[in-house]
Amino acid sequence: MTFLNLSRRDWMKMSAAGVSAVSLSGWFKVLASRAAAAPGKHKSCILLWMDGGPSHKDTFDLKPGTKDGGDFKPIATSVPGMQISEHFPKFAKLMHHAALLRGMSTSEGAHGRAKYYLHTGYKEGQGGLTYPSLGSLVSAEIGRSDSPMPNYVSIGRSFGAGFLGAKHAPLIVNDPARGVENLKPMTTGSHFDDRLSLLQEMESAFYRDYQADAGTDHKTTYQRAVTLMQSKEAKAFDLAQEPASARAAYGTSRFGDGCLLARRLVESGVSFVEVTLPQWDTHQNNFDRVKTLSQQCDPAMAALVHDLKQRGLLDSTLILWMGEFGRTPRINQRGAKPGRDHYPRAWSSLMIGGGIKGGQVVGKTDKEGATVVERPISALDFLATVCEVLGINWKKQNNTSIGRPIRIVDKGANVLKEIVG
Repeated sequence: MTFLNLSRRDWMKMSAAGVSAVSLSGWFKVLASRAAAAPGKHKSCILLWMDGGPSHKDTFDLKPGTKDGGDFKPIATSVPGMQISEHFPKFAKLMHHAALLRGMSTSEGAHGRAKYYLHTGYKEGQGGLTYPSLGSLVSAEIGRSDSPMPNYVSIGRSFGAGFLGAKHAPLIVNDPARGVENLKPMTTGSHFDDRLSLLQEMESAFYRDYQADAGTDHKTTYQRAVTLMQSKEAKAFDLAQEPASARAAYGTSRFGDGCLLARRLVESGVSFVEVTLPQWDTHQNNFDRVKTLSQQCDPAMAALVHDLKQRGLLDSTLILWMGEFGRTPRINQRGAKPGRDHYPRAWSSLMIGGGIKGGQVVGKTDKEGATVVERPISALDFLATVCEVLGINWKKQNNTSIGRPIRIVDKGANVLKEIVG
């Protein structure tokens, strides 16, 4: 049976819209009064995920004049004494809003395992469980259950809800320029209503007979999809409503569109948005590729911070810039245009806005960028600090389906007091 018992043609329309049927899960229609809260006070988080692991020595922890330091020049920022790559000129003017974490030091050097660890705080396979990603945890802890909008949107790839279940899984938008608005015409008319009623009857009969978790998850999936598609809030996904000047400010890239969409979603009350910029796995041709990627990232990230500030939302929106690890301080010898390999021992990430104490560097690497010599920051420290900023009790335990208690952030974490005070 096709999704919502739609025809093949309808399903093709949905696929073309850039929305995965599996991803259309996580926001159940709850007919309750919206919690009273002043605009902009609800905490949100935007994760700018640099997929593949960006080179810290060529972005935010340059080592000019050292062996394998590269040709990129450091430039001054809005924070005296803080310098970053010349290929982030727009964001350099906004560094007073950011905490630059140069002391990241983690333990996973393989892409898949490192991505899982940095998204969940648990190592893949640990305890035989599938752990929830940060976005799902945010959805569960501070998401708005009464909103027709999803609490967790991923623009690109991401990890799911694990044992938290379909209610907190992400809605995945493959193409931010298309959004989900062109699905709405499919949800009007008696024909659609008849199909939906039939599917609901079949789902209810199946669940009554089998009591299967998969049945509940599937019901959650389609009900949330329909709720979103029929809501007026879905217009937040439509970038066509932005003036051309606004879209141009973010740059002419899919990542730029993703950052603009993230801003619109946060304005509409979405609690967590992840935007992916891929291709940072620079084993070869490191410098040309990092330059190109940095030049895509810089205008989009700068415009996002600027717009949130102008709208009074920056203090309530925590922006994270990070990948799964850094790159080796030494250049490899792969081909005519060599690169840098995986390096979790020392690397950089950023926290911006969210009410943190910005305009500072936390952690320091040695002169080659090879070892953290001041204030090492583990994955657990990082995630605990994110939770602290967002007002989430990171020591809280959530129960799995069999009643096993699992901490939001595992034991051993230390919040970065330099940032949160």
